[in-house]
Amino acid sequence: MRRVVCPGSFDPVTNGHLDIISRASRLYDEVVVAVLINKSKKSLFTVDERADMISEVTREYGNVSVDTFYGLTVDYCKEQDIPVIVRGLRAVSDYEYELQMAQMNHRIAGVETLFMATNPEYAFLSSSLMKEVVRFGGDVSGLVPDSVHDRLVQRLQKDG
Repeated sequence: MRRVVCPGSFDPVTNGHLDIISRASRLYDEVVVAVLINKSKKSLFTVDERADMISEVTREYGNVSVDTFYGLTVDYCKEQDIPVIVRGLRAVSDYEYELQMAQMNHRIAGVETLFMATNPEYAFLSSSLMKEVVRFGGDVSGLVPDSVHDRLVQRLQKDG
């Protein structure tokens, strides 16, 4: 069985993330979306909320599962016997950073990295940008799944 992990913080998941996940699901038998627990970063949504949102919006894909992890992605890959990491690339600046990480991951654990060019329709998306736009009253409809949009607006209106 060919397995791949799609790691990230997904705070929140965007349509750009979903594009990469859905494309990976057509290439691999199983896609594990691994939500990073980053104790040094203040997230808008808890790791469980992020995992729930991803589970909800990937339900239609029969070969996508969601998990959470803390630590190095390559350690997670070794523990779960997953030989490949998939990463979306939006710009050249992403490539420079991701290439360095891919080379280190291969050196540490022999884990391969598959780079997928992001659909140009989503190349400008980031979770941080979505939060900032909503925080200032902007509309991100169509850039995040509808259910995520509702939770994002509700959380940012509640938190002020």
